[in-house]
Amino acid sequence: MRLLLISNSTNAGEDYLAHPREHIRNFLGPARVKALFIPYAGVTISFGDYEKKVKGVFSGMGHDIVSIHHFDDPSKAVENAGAIVIGGGNTFRLTQLIHKNKLVESIQKKVKEEIPYIGWSAGANVSCPTICTTNDMPVVRPASFNALNLVKFQINPHYLDAVPDGHAGETREARILEYIEINREVYVAGLREGSMLEVENSSIKLCGPRKMRIFKYGYSPVELGPEDDAGFLI
Repeated sequence: MRLLLISNSTNAGEDYLAHPREHIRNFLGPARVKALFIPYAGVTISFGDYEKKVKGVFSGMGHDIVSIHHFDDPSKAVENAGAIVIGGGNTFRLTQLIHKNKLVESIQKKVKEEIPYIGWSAGANVSCPTICTTNDMPVVRPASFNALNLVKFQINPHYLDAVPDGHAGETREARILEYIEINREVYVAGLREGSMLEVENSSIKLCGPRKMRIFKYGYSPVELGPEDDAGFLI
């Protein structure tokens, strides 16, 4: 499998998909790829507008994007894809439509055949066994919280350390500690903005300027940088 799992699409003050652009370019390689875009996480943006937004970026890198919403048979579209690209938005809505259109097995099959998979934010979340470490509100109820299970650990995108002034509620870390209290065998990677994970079969590499925070029941959270071995996650 070849996966590029990106915490966020846009850093503050930057253009859309600016920070991961070179990583995406290198990940896909020089040959032109016709990628299938899955815009299902979009709620306040139409699928057509979302496609146009992503298409502009990928075209600039020499690759084609077509959205799955154009196809009468979404599973067939996955079967014919040269790459799978899943954008961010609301993870619950994304998961609902992936299940509704019966895409879990078809995506798993294509990615195991080693076509590239790129996902940011919600698109990174759904690569995990479940969506239970998303930050999103459940604006819809999917058939299941089970996701694509392309990796065996959980990701929390947009991971934040900061506690805003005057905030007396739970921190991001506190919420993840609740998760691992109940799901004791699962690792959670807190993936800070500007960061991404590149997975290739049995290897995994952190890219970007920030470390990731790893949580596991019974252990104190640890910080791992690009130079550290994160192979235990997979």
